[in-house]
Amino acid sequence: MNVKVDGKTVENEVKPINNMVLVKKAESLQQTQGGIILTGKAKDTKFEGTVVSVGQGRVHPETGAIYDMPVESGDGVVYGQYDGTDITIDGVKHTMIQDTDILVKYKGDRLTIDSAEVVRDGVLVYIEPKDSSSDTGILIAQSSKSEKKPSNGKVVKVGPGRLATNGKLMEMEVEVGDYVKFREFASTEVEIDGESYFVVRMADVLAKY
Repeated sequence: MNVKVDGKTVENEVKPINNMVLVKKAESLQQTQGGIILTGKAKDTKFEGTVVSVGQGRVHPETGAIYDMPVESGDGVVYGQYDGTDITIDGVKHTMIQDTDILVKYKGDRLTIDSAEVVRDGVLVYIEPKDSSSDTGILIAQSSKSEKKPSNGKVVKVGPGRLATNGKLMEMEVEVGDYVKFREFASTEVEIDGESYFVVRMADVLAKY
């Protein structure tokens, strides 16, 4: 069976190797809810898609342990804005990402907070809204608020754990319901059900309470 890859016709299908994941990219939003057609940069670019195939898993260079892949064909995934290498297969846009680029995975047609799962040592954190008034009751204008990224939140999902050098899972130190303090610039924002959540790696969680 011939396949056209980046404009070149080849006889073999595209097969990811090592810990790579082939993802069919989700289509960009073409129009607003009001029916306005979007063009160019105005389109809402999605950094998510559906897993087509996966590699066999990364092999630890010292122990030889094989790290099983956290996703399988058919899973929906969300990945970082700057992650992945684009590849066009039979005219359809795909991207190649590493398993470590995956922020959230999900089953079904749509990402919801119920279907969302974090992988490896990921922690999904919800940032609860802060009171927008000062201690004296004065309303603080948007321009007066701190522009610092959130570094506190409530744990809503926890991954299975980080893989040790022998390929075994290391137990996570937080659980759903915990409040955590994490490194300020170590989180990645993900929108789920119209709400903002942040994915943090366990190594970047500083404390729980």
